[in-house]
Amino acid sequence: MMKRLVPTFNRILVQRVIQPAKTESGILLPEKASKLNSGKVIAVGSGSRDKDGKLIPVSVKEGDTVLLPEYGGTQVKLGEKEYHLFRDEDVLGTLHED
Repeated sequence: MMKRLVPTFNRILVQRVIQPAKTESGILLPEKASKLNSGKVIAVGSGSRDKDGKLIPVSVKEGDTVLLPEYGGTQVKLGEKEYHLFRDEDVLGTLHED
């Protein structure tokens, strides 16, 4: 049975991106060089409400690659896969390829 987690309010479900330990040409990278806290957004909540009750949408969308804080988030395990739940305001930014 497949489980699907849909975040509530302004939360996002992220699967952390594991950086490669070596380059395509076989050069081993130092541990610190490959430590970029990024992840792929798997699911987003509907957003939060302001004091007047208006919906404030989440700033990222499914499929975005985001920069995450080193600590924080709630670890969630669904089957064999590991995910993290973050609040929208905890995301440091989105990563775009040039």
